[in-house]
Formats: sequence, C-alpha cells, structure tokens
Amino acid sequence: MLVADGMDMLHTIFAHRGASYQFAEHTRAAYLQALVEGADGVECDVHMTRDEQLVCIHDSTLDRTSNGTGDVADHTLRELRDLDFASWKGSTIPPEFGGIADQFLSLADLLELLLAAGREVSLAIELKHPSPFGLKLEEKVVVFLMKRGWDPESSTLANVSISFMSFNPDSVKHLLEKVPSHTVCQLVSDVRPAELRAELHLGALTAAAVIRLLRRALNDGEQNIDSHAAGIAGPGVDYVTAHPARVRRWIAEGIRIRVWTVDDPDDVELMRELGVQEITTNRPAAVRAQLTGPASTPRKRM
Repeated sequence: MLVADGMDMLHTIFAHRGASYQFAEHTRAAYLQALVEGADGVECDVHMTRDEQLVCIHDSTLDRTSNGTGDVADHTLRELRDLDFASWKGSTIPPEFGGIADQFLSLADLLELLLAAGREVSLAIELKHPSPFGLKLEEKVVVFLMKRGWDPESSTLANVSISFMSFNPDSVKHLLEKVPSHTVCQLVSDVRPAELRAELHLGALTAAAVIRLLRRALNDGEQNIDSHAAGIAGPGVDYVTAHPARVRRWIAEGIRIRVWTVDDPDDVELMRELGVQEITTNRPAAVRAQLTGPASTPRKRM
C-alpha cells in the first residue's frame, strides 16, 4: 500500500526491524504487528551463524537484545533459538503472535511470515558488516533466495518484493554483480568522530584509523549513489538534515531515497516536504496516519 499526501506524493513505509517501537526488534511479534499496521514493507538486518545460517539480528553480538552473550558468529542456529530475544523490551506479546520461545527469527522464518501475509509486501535485507564471513554473506543470501524461487530480474518471490542494503561499498558493489541495480540500496551516514570515540572506547590512534576507514567508506558509498550504480540511496535522518541539497539532487536525478529511521513527527514532515519516496520507521501506523493527513510546517528546517 502506498500513501498519497496532499501533494500527491507516494510514500512507501518500511517497518524498521518490524514494528519495533511496540515489540522487541526483529521478533515474530514485531513483524506480525507491522503487517497488522499495514506497513508496505519490512526491514531486517542479517548476520550469519557459526553453522552459516542466516539470522535476523542487528548487532554482531547477542548481549543487547537477548539473554545470551558473545558473538552471533560463534553460535549455531539451534543455540540462538534457545535464547530469549523478546523479554528485554518489556512488552506483553499477544498469544496469536507466539510465545517467548517463538520470537527469534531466521531469514527463512521471516520470509515465511511475509509469504503468508495475503498481500504484496516488500522485504529490505540489510547485510551487516564487518562480518567474519566477509562477502560470503552476500553469496549466502542470494543462494538462499534462489533456492526458494526468487526471480532475479523482477526481484520478487511470490508476493514478496526484495531489495538489498549495506553501508559497506564493497558489499554494494558485490551485490550489483548479482542483482538488479534498482534493488540495491547504498546506506550512508555521516562520520561523527566525537560520538565514535565515546561509543567505541578507542585510544586516540586506533580511533583515528577507524575514522579514516569510515570516511573512506562514506565517500565510496556516496560515489555509488552519485554514479547511479546503486538505484536506491539510504541516508539516515541526520544525513538528510545535514545535506539537503545533495538529497534534493539525488531525487531530481531519479534516484529513490529510503530514509531511516523516521519516527519523530517533525522528521516525517521534513521527508514529505523534501519528496522522499521511502520511509523506514519503528512506528509504521503512526507515520501512515500522519502522511494521510494534511501536511504541517515542521519545526526543524533544512
């Protein structure tokens, strides 16, 4: 379902890790709630397990979103299924969305939910890097989809339309060798040295090296968009606010823009004003309700 606002602009709404404002991210409940709320699509992050299974989790480690600890890549799929990925959120899960033991999802599990949706729905798969498996992650995802009947030309599998995303320019270039360019989204986010140093707790020399690598990756990512190699640009809200002229140019040049993560009503209005076509949000129902109403003047001006 596409939403038309007063300017006849159509917006595609993706549920960020499911309806993750309400339920724990990447869980069965979050994705089923997103479908109930009428999200046009859902977004997921994909890592690979020790036994090379594709699983839906954002972090490379288990500590933040489960009662487990350590790296995802050091655990098997069976071991991950024994963990609790939902209780940390503190949400009561309706019985029809399954119990605590049912909430962890492999990519295969998520695909089955979408195939059973009874309507057309989009799936945006983010391939997470750095990965101990390198670009084998991309190979695994493509093979996984092919085995299930995915059509590369249309990038559809039955009622599910599939796109691919990554911050890693090498990942994007590798994907472009295997899937249509209009299905590939280059994610971009500004590098903020002070925030990185505080978050990563790195020494000055190590932090400087990491920042140089991230800036190089950002420049390469922007080039993937500027050259139209990637058909979709995926800037964060802060990036859009900092570089409005660049985003407007991308839109004028026919590049689709998929902005994350748009929850604040003022940010929703900024996206509407700018003409952004795709919005990723933790609150799909609230964003849809806002976009189907009259436009208002956002307090945050670009």
